[in-house]
Amino acid sequence: MKKGGFQGFTLIEVMVVLVIIGILAVAVAPRILSRTDQANVVKAKTDMRAISSALKMYKLDNGNYPTTDQGLEALVIQPVTEPVPQSWNPGGYIEGGIAPKDPWGNSYIYRNPGIDGADFEIISYGKDMKEGGSSYDADIVVSG
Repeated sequence: MKKGGFQGFTLIEVMVVLVIIGILAVAVAPRILSRTDQANVVKAKTDMRAISSALKMYKLDNGNYPTTDQGLEALVIQPVTEPVPQSWNPGGYIEGGIAPKDPWGNSYIYRNPGIDGADFEIISYGKDMKEGGSSYDADIVVSG
């Protein structure tokens, strides 16, 4: 050891540490990445349930759900197209005043009426952003 100083690391020691970090990254990365996909699906479902609750509040105030053409924007900005809501909440129905996007950055799809007799549907096409798919690419649908 040098007098009054610190010894540095040798190139071999640094390379060994980098190899160990690389091995850990290769072993752990797939698990972390799949958790991200799983978390995005859970977030989308949670958002869609919140939107569903906001739609139900809209209907309580106005007697009907927004039309497909009015879309989820009707929860943020009072529609001016028929049927114009007569008791629209001045603060809107979604906190933050912005219609939410799914975890992949796309607008949720809203349909009124939904299929199979549902009053409405909220849809996210998932990770692949295409209709259909499986696993994390599958469509996520909440009906009300």
